[in-house]
Amino acid sequence: DGTELTAKPKRSFYAARDLYKYRHQYPNFKDLRYQNDLCNLRFYKNKIPFKPDGVYIEEVLNKWKGDYEKLEHNHTYIQWLFPLREQGLNFYAKELTTYEIEEFKKTKEAIRRFLLAYKMMLEFFGIKLIDKTGNVARAANWQERFQHLNESQHNYLRITRILKSLGELGYESFKSPLVKFILHEALVEDTIPNIKQSALEYFVYTIRDRRERRKLLRFAQQHYTPSEHFIWGPPRKQKSEGSKANKKPASPVSIPNSHISKHKKLKEPKNTSASGSSVGKITEERKAECTKSGEENDQNEQEMNCDAVEQNNSEKNSDTDTSQLSKSEEIHDNTDRKEDASHSKKDDENLNNDCGNHPGFIEEDSCNGENSSNNTSTDLQDNLDKDTLSGGTTTKAKDELKP
Repeated sequence: DGTELTAKPKRSFYAARDLYKYRHQYPNFKDLRYQNDLCNLRFYKNKIPFKPDGVYIEEVLNKWKGDYEKLEHNHTYIQWLFPLREQGLNFYAKELTTYEIEEFKKTKEAIRRFLLAYKMMLEFFGIKLIDKTGNVARAANWQERFQHLNESQHNYLRITRILKSLGELGYESFKSPLVKFILHEALVEDTIPNIKQSALEYFVYTIRDRRERRKLLRFAQQHYTPSEHFIWGPPRKQKSEGSKANKKPASPVSIPNSHISKHKKLKEPKNTSASGSSVGKITEERKAECTKSGEENDQNEQEMNCDAVEQNNSEKNSDTDTSQLSKSEEIHDNTDRKEDASHSKKDDENLNNDCGNHPGFIEEDSCNGENSSNNTSTDLQDNLDKDTLSGGTTTKAKDELKP
């Protein structure tokens, strides 16, 4: 029992569909079906008894009032007292039509008896109508009747029908006070806790005004326990903000670099030295070869593949081009090591995709139109000297590339 009480409730698709049709798609049939019958109006005018019991409305209002056993166990009168534009369990009862509703509202005798029937059923539930605006409160016998209402759950279907019928016959404003009262007793006072599911699933959604429904749902959410099991409102904002935060990290890296790459390519000068164009051309060949080998390989595998491409290209070029290539690749290797320390593999792949080159800055240097070939050679020579003094892989790479 404890597990069932703490289990998270689930929304009912049947309830949602039923109440949506009630609010938006009535009538569910052609109005000509019973337009000439008007049996519901004639019953409330005390001209015909309800079937199959054969009891008139005046007898129900006078003799059945306070007879809680009869009201509890008889299941054929409720469809006649609170008619709807849909078929109920009593197939002798006829559905309302729009024409009949208009005639019903014009008949004071029918309206007076309808309100008396509403008061009788409220008293049966332990509730009393206190004014003409529909406000309700506890009746004198509320403790006994609330206990019965908490245990006799088939009465929840009756309450749903009563609420629907109020809206059909001109008393839409009576719904919200009754539903608010039931939610207060179920969630705050805890006098009828078993009704809260039906109240949130059915009673609230009989109200056609969206603003009124939202007010009731906000009230219920404030008092619902446990709060994380409340499923009738929008999802928590924290979850939506968290999902947005998880998507943000990739954008600061990719967007600026993409912009820089396009900008530098547009500013590429027409007159470039032989060494600068050679470095840029070979770099793009390296990029194509490394892309074929798969971006999913780790950084070491990429360097090995790229070194192999460099060696093949160096054999085809002149000694000058070979010297320039070795120097540029040495700079690229050193830059790659620095990038590995500051960026993850995923960031490197994003940079490859957005910039069209490797995480190093060799293309950035070769594409800079403001640097002349002399400046490029001088920068490469300075970096070469530094790497040689630091005992890096420069000397080794230079030796490997010698004919």
